[in-house]
Amino acid sequence: MGHAATYMKEAAQIASEIDTGMIEKIAEGIAAVREGGGRLFLLGVGGSAGNCGHAVNDFRKLCGVEAYAPTDNVSELTARTNDEGWDTVFAAWMAVSKANEKDAILVFSVGGGDAERNISANLVKAVQEAQARRMKIFGIVGRSTGYTAKVGDAVVVVPAPVPERITPHSEAFQAVVWHCLVSHPVLQTKGTKWESATQPAVAAAG
Repeated sequence: MGHAATYMKEAAQIASEIDTGMIEKIAEGIAAVREGGGRLFLLGVGGSAGNCGHAVNDFRKLCGVEAYAPTDNVSELTARTNDEGWDTVFAAWMAVSKANEKDAILVFSVGGGDAERNISANLVKAVQEAQARRMKIFGIVGRSTGYTAKVGDAVVVVPAPVPERITPHSEAFQAVVWHCLVSHPVLQTKGTKWESATQPAVAAAG
């Protein structure tokens, strides 16, 4: 079997094994944050940071959730990294934003942070900051042993059929899960363009 077929077989296995009940819990949790007048802060590094920027757009535009990603502001991110250190960039951003118990974080990460081994320390400190501020903690991660999965209120752990591809599958399924969330009936308040554009034609054909 070639690599592409193997990879897609693994993706199908992940889709069949992922905890859909946890996805439902996150959807309900984010809906409660929105209804309570709270904000959603999306946190990730590397490829996960790119996913955060895309997801912020979807949560704001399709779901009416006031969402932000600190990594979208490269000037502040690099200034804080240069002047104060990489470890505190997210925690400091949340402090300036006066994050509070109405708000929540949504962590996109392969490992979810590891305090003991000092891996993704900025995510660990951000989660700790969220805990101190009594915020809800949601996540989509690739490891159940990471900090986010251990302390979060609702965290989807992407299954790992093979350990050597945990990163591509974890980051790919961040997108699968967040698109599931923004199309969820408890969250979505506005239709997407192409579905809306084709609706009359579908009705006419029927």
